[in-house]
Parts: sequence; C-alpha cells; structure tokens
Amino acid sequence: MGPAYADACAAGAEGRDFPVRARIHGGPGVYEAGGGYGVWYLDLTNATKRTCGNIHPVVVLVDERRVLEPGQPRLEFYEEGGVRAHSVPFERTDSDELVGVFAGERDRFPGFTVGPGKTLSVKVRLAVGSDAVANQVTANAAVVQRHDDDGDWVGQSNDYRFQIDSEADAPMPPASSAPSPSPSPSQSPSPSQSPSPSRPPRADATAPGTSRLPLADELAGTGLGPITGALTAALALLLVTAGALLARKRR
Repeated sequence: MGPAYADACAAGAEGRDFPVRARIHGGPGVYEAGGGYGVWYLDLTNATKRTCGNIHPVVVLVDERRVLEPGQPRLEFYEEGGVRAHSVPFERTDSDELVGVFAGERDRFPGFTVGPGKTLSVKVRLAVGSDAVANQVTANAAVVQRHDDDGDWVGQSNDYRFQIDSEADAPMPPASSAPSPSPSPSQSPSPSQSPSPSRPPRADATAPGTSRLPLADELAGTGLGPITGALTAALALLLVTAGALLARKRR
C-alpha cells in the first residue's frame, strides 16, 4: 500500500479545478545545440487543504519541425534542496511528442510531496545535443500523482517556448521514385490515372503559431478524469519504474 495521503490530492480539489497548480518560469529563450545547460523552474502549488504526495511531473516537448530526437534533449531535475539531480529520459509518442517523466528509476526518486497550500519550486536544467537542428520547441508540464498501480492527472503548466540554434543540417527527406512522364496536352488522363488527393494534415499536430500543445488540448476538457493520450504512455513508464523500485527494495 502507498502512503495514507496518496489518494487525498485529487479528492481535495474543489469542482473541476486542478489540485496542483504548475508554472514553468525562468528559462532561457534560446538553447545552443551542443552548448551548456539552461536553468528553469517548475513551481508546484498545492491548492487543497490536504498533503499531495507521490507527485511526478511529466514534461512534454513538441518541436515545430517534428525532427527532435529523444536522445537530443538532456533534461535533469533536482530534489527539494537543489542537491541531488535526476536525469529524465524522453520517449516519442505516436503524436510526435517527446515525453519525459520525473521518475528517477536509477536514483529511487519517490516523487515530490507538497504540503497543503504550499508551493514547491523544482529546479530543472536542459541542454540540447550538438546534432539537433535549428527548431522552435514548446515545453509543457503535466502533473501526475502515482498510486500503487494507477495514477491521476492533477495539474497542468503553462507553455514554455524556446528556440534551438544550430548549424547542423536538417534530416534529408526520403528519396522519391522517379516521376512518371507527364501526359501531353492532347492526352487527358483516365480516371485510373488521376492523381490521388493530397493527404490532409494530421489532426493531432500543432500548427505553427498554435498556443497550446495537442496534449493540453486533449486533456483540458476531461477535468480530473482518466489519463489519456501521451500521459498514458508516461504513466505506463512511471508504473514500470515504480515496480522495478519495489522489487529492488524487497530483495
């Protein structure tokens, strides 16, 4: 069984408001590919009258060009007190989002605990690998409270936008087959030869200039209901991590 307060966070929320208010602030607007770390902060405010424990932020990165690879962002967060750092690996979702859970599988991170009415400011630092190409990225943090074998979506942050400056070349598109010769003006293509309509843009993609992430839009209308979309994959990763830690402790 988890700690006694594990179920109290969502239960302590009033109406459809999130029990944990999340805010990203302080980060640089530009990261140099291959450069050093930029520091920013994720504030977690417990808006309830109960203690919220087992809190695991989930950072989602959406890049405008959809070419950012999971191994290129190097994200670390610090436990309370800013002494011990934990790395955050990223995984790609079917919506071309990069999802990273503050889980600390190797470091046995149990999650954050935020007292009633208190704010915990989590120090985060981010660097970008030298092979990343110039890009625009939007970062957003969802907040998950883990239970023994489940979890609740209990918070959502603002968007943090930044630019990647790089001299690396963008990936080349796959080579296409040689084009068929165009019919002469006197020839009209038969119905079987008519070009197929172009594929419409993906519904789950964020158009340039859109202010919200697909994940945020998808979850915004669900209140405190079940976790869906990218958070489902993130929660699965989190639960696997928790299971590994539990098995390690029982040895």
